[in-house]
Amino acid sequence: MSLPVWQQITVYKIKLSKLKKGINKKPNFRPIDFRITIFAPKDQPNMFRLILNTYKTSFSGLSRETWLLSVVMLINRCGYMAVPFMSLYMTQGLYRSTSDAGLIITLFGIGSILGSAAGGKLTDLIGFRPVQILASIIGGGLFILYATVTHFSTLCVLAVVISFFSEAFRPANFAAIATYAKAGTITRSYSLNRLATNVGWAVGASTGGLIASFSYPLLFTVDGGVSVLVGIIILFLLPSRKAAHKAAQAIKANIEVLKPWKDGLFIRFIVISSMFTTCFFVMFRVVPLFYKEIWHIDEFNIGLIMGLNGVVIALFEMVMINSIEKKRTPMFFIITGVLLVSLSYLVLNSPVVFHLTLAIVSMLFFTLGEMFSLPFINTFVINRSNEHNRGLYAAGYTLSWSFAQIVGPSGGFFLAEKLGYNWLWIIITCLLFTCAISYRLLLKPNNPAPL
Repeated sequence: MSLPVWQQITVYKIKLSKLKKGINKKPNFRPIDFRITIFAPKDQPNMFRLILNTYKTSFSGLSRETWLLSVVMLINRCGYMAVPFMSLYMTQGLYRSTSDAGLIITLFGIGSILGSAAGGKLTDLIGFRPVQILASIIGGGLFILYATVTHFSTLCVLAVVISFFSEAFRPANFAAIATYAKAGTITRSYSLNRLATNVGWAVGASTGGLIASFSYPLLFTVDGGVSVLVGIIILFLLPSRKAAHKAAQAIKANIEVLKPWKDGLFIRFIVISSMFTTCFFVMFRVVPLFYKEIWHIDEFNIGLIMGLNGVVIALFEMVMINSIEKKRTPMFFIITGVLLVSLSYLVLNSPVVFHLTLAIVSMLFFTLGEMFSLPFINTFVINRSNEHNRGLYAAGYTLSWSFAQIVGPSGGFFLAEKLGYNWLWIIITCLLFTCAISYRLLLKPNNPAPL
């Protein structure tokens, strides 16, 4: 039975007299009237509804194409399940040496660098839609072929070519998001794409492990099939922009388009960002081994700690970006994010013995720093480009990531072996502080672009 909104309550205040000789005088009663507001159930604020509306607002206003591109990226990353198991396939499936496995991984990284550069150039020449379609279908077909080959030299060639097409997809997708994003939604559009990437990667890695336990060739076949499916989805669902691309090409022929390698501010930004992402990848390649060897955390808990990164991003990044993106400049949030990531490595040097707790705290600092920095780095890159050179700028950015994926883990393992993990964390912390200062120096008044 629901209570009325207002309910009259009469309270009697009893005024006691002072005790005299242990005997109370007759109490004096005086009524005092006041009202107490009692909310009916229907009037109570619904916290769940408030949270739901916050998420709804964060995801609203994005274009249909932005959602489609994010779904495409989700499927693409779900299919990116074979790459983490390439070294295991070489050693466990084909019984090759660890040096052979290392060579395959290195060649895959080289192909990624070449694919990033070529994908950006082709995006500006023929458009992001055909580049994504061709990269997905050709790369997927080659992955299926990879599953049938055992000749090592052929596998080395395929590793370069497959990674070339796989990575060529990224700058085209990066440019497409900026093209289809509605005004004022650039940062949130890229955050949605990052959300899709993180969820897809988590699903792909776990599914890949399950498939690999049955058959490595099946793993590469499924990966290739998913990639072909992505190409088909883009072909039939993503609207063509041939007229707009032809018009842009006609204008481009009559004007001088700024190349990213002639943009001094962008080059400095990419160099700093490459240093940041190099430190960034150490967390996912070197730190798990540190947890196992030094802190003696078991594989199950290591997996949970690493997975915490994707869960926090999936739950909170879009809401956070929607709340803060218009309050300060992108560079402010980038610097904040870099400093938070530096704290995550500083925690790893703590002498406290509660290792599992420290690992979780470190990952939370790292994830929060990632959420602050990466979406706004994307925004900076797009703000420096236009429809005539967006592919090249996207290529420059994705190229820095390909470079970091090679240098970060190899450099991290080298320093850990020669100097020890504690010195590695100190060096990375100093590098990240240097990055933050360098980003700050880009805010000079003579820099014309909004930062």
